[in-house]
Amino acid sequence: MSNLISDYLGVHAQAMPLREQRMKLIASNLGNADTPGYKAQDLDFDAALRSAQGQSGNGLLTTTNEQHLAIGGGLNPFQISREGIQPNLDGNTVDPDTERAAYGRAALEYRASLSFVESKVRSMLTAITGQ
Repeated sequence: MSNLISDYLGVHAQAMPLREQRMKLIASNLGNADTPGYKAQDLDFDAALRSAQGQSGNGLLTTTNEQHLAIGGGLNPFQISREGIQPNLDGNTVDPDTERAAYGRAALEYRASLSFVESKVRSMLTAITGQ
């Protein structure tokens, strides 16, 4: 049986936690912009959302034998390392300007999802109370 609230809220019910996680990764990148050897991290949002919706073709490798090494079996299999645009001598791949732009866009997308959910909840309350 499907969850009626999740069905009512649509894709935004699954997208909001993923958007939050992406913003945390980008903020971590900005915090480690001067850390030698730090590799910028990001979230493969499309694959994570497809997986959250239960769709196949999520981009993950599957193992067919117990002796195979698990790929992406960590805490978040959709977390990826992003290569730097301009190489750094200390091995850090964080470009602060790119990260700030990505954070701004991620915050805007999060706010859009939040506004949609708020609108749906408001209309549900209106239907319940009749006001």
